[in-house]
Amino acid sequence: MVAPTDPGAPASADPAEPAADPDEAAATRATRGLQGLSAELTARVPQLLEAMRSVGTGLELHSTLDRICETAAELAGARYAAIGVVAEDGKGLSDFVYHGLDEETARRIGRLPDGHRGLLGALIHDPVPMRMADLADDPRSCGFPPRHPPMRTFLGVPIRVQGEIFGNLYLTEKHGGEEFTDYDLNMVRVLATEAGIAIGNARLYEAARQRERWIDGSVAVTTALLSGGDAEDALQVVAEQARQLSDSAAGLVLLPDAEGGMEIVAVASDHPSAALGVVVPPESAIVTELLCGEPVFIEDAATDPRVTTELASAYGPAMLLPLRSEGRVLGTLVTPRARGARPFSEAERTLGAQFASQAALALMMAEAQRDRERLAVYEDRDRIARDLHDLVIQRLFATGMMLETAQRRSVVPEVQRGVGKAVDELDTTIQEIRTAIFALQQGPTEAPAGLRTRVLREINMAAVPLGFKPAHHFVGPVDSLVGEVTGKNLIAALREALSNAFRHARASSIAVVVDATVVLPDGRPGVRLTVADDGVGIPDGGRRSGLKNLKRRAESLGGDSWYGPGTGEDGGGTALVWQAPH
Repeated sequence: MVAPTDPGAPASADPAEPAADPDEAAATRATRGLQGLSAELTARVPQLLEAMRSVGTGLELHSTLDRICETAAELAGARYAAIGVVAEDGKGLSDFVYHGLDEETARRIGRLPDGHRGLLGALIHDPVPMRMADLADDPRSCGFPPRHPPMRTFLGVPIRVQGEIFGNLYLTEKHGGEEFTDYDLNMVRVLATEAGIAIGNARLYEAARQRERWIDGSVAVTTALLSGGDAEDALQVVAEQARQLSDSAAGLVLLPDAEGGMEIVAVASDHPSAALGVVVPPESAIVTELLCGEPVFIEDAATDPRVTTELASAYGPAMLLPLRSEGRVLGTLVTPRARGARPFSEAERTLGAQFASQAALALMMAEAQRDRERLAVYEDRDRIARDLHDLVIQRLFATGMMLETAQRRSVVPEVQRGVGKAVDELDTTIQEIRTAIFALQQGPTEAPAGLRTRVLREINMAAVPLGFKPAHHFVGPVDSLVGEVTGKNLIAALREALSNAFRHARASSIAVVVDATVVLPDGRPGVRLTVADDGVGIPDGGRRSGLKNLKRRAESLGGDSWYGPGTGEDGGGTALVWQAPH
């Protein structure tokens, strides 16, 4: 007997064959799809491995991000790629690195995305892989700013570093107008995993270098402070080092004044005269916090109600760090950045506070050292005064009495007049010695360090990070010829030149020459500073903001600044020249 045929079953080509199972057919199709996916992935494995190798090279963070963007775009066949780095507080983006846009297009677009709204903001709060055929179809998309190139297809993948979200990798505009595929998504996810490892290594390397720079800066400050000099120069060294290390627009040191406020006594900036001497009144809320000895971190100095000085209008993020040691608050170190600059990270805040504590300890040690030196001078002067009084004056007085006796016994008028004149000279000498004894007992008067001493101090301070001591040579009486204003500007120029040589030149030798006998082009006498090294020189297209600042500083005094070949073989290296009237 033949079983009845199910009318809902598919017809069989061969009545002898049993009907096909629907689940088995679905499994077969899935297997074929996986085989196709596996074949696609297998064909692209060499490309993926090369991409992973490329991403893993190098340790500089921003270069690593650039390399990830470029590699991801090549791997997925995308025209544009970007990485949005999530801010430490998880609100918005702290950095946005892109690939595929030329400089002119980026300039026309203007401000980069901040991640506070739109699709990028949504990906920050919900970091999951995302693939779209058209960005405009997503309700979270808020469009593009004017002059932005069109972007339709989209692929987004989160990047995790040590289990935490570092940011998101974005790809748009697949070549040929096609949509991004599952293959692209899987490839980019693998790349994002490798990118997380590379970024983690780069961040560790960056943190280690940053700590090393702050430690070198602390050593340089301690060396400079303990090498002698007056308190004003010591505070200026602290301000200069803090500005460089924190990558700030300025470095300021404030000390408490007699009225209970705080006065700016040392400034390291492009326009120091505008801030020097400014007093933050005692009624300002920020003064109370500063005098308590706790660090204060400000997101925007221009809008913070606690900051009442007009200077704050030019600055944005700022660190206000107490110079505190052994429970004593000596003052406050302030490092503000320009408006719109990135805020200080937690690592920078910690390193800045540690630097301020180290600087405060160095200041106290320098103060104690100066007290010991003054005490030694007082003791030596007191000893000299006693010797002059007990020995020299007594012997002169005895000699005078003997001469008076000889004068009375002499019968020759010429001898009497000559001896009388000698006695008068002895009396005058005794009075002058007594005046000198009185001056010695009053204690020494504090005199500011001369230009020669300050130049040598800068050279000794630079020797710590450089690893060698620059050579130096003085021409002419620099201390007596160079005025105070020109001298301070020359020291600032020397500090900037030595800092540039350390950060950029990779030099093995540096020569510093201060010539106070030059004649300027307008005929006025002047001083010339030359700092020559045998390093790699100034590359084409490199940053020259520091050189421009030196030139402006010289021109404000009626001088000039320029640079040329250094002391290396075949004219290698850089020679910086700075000159101004006495």
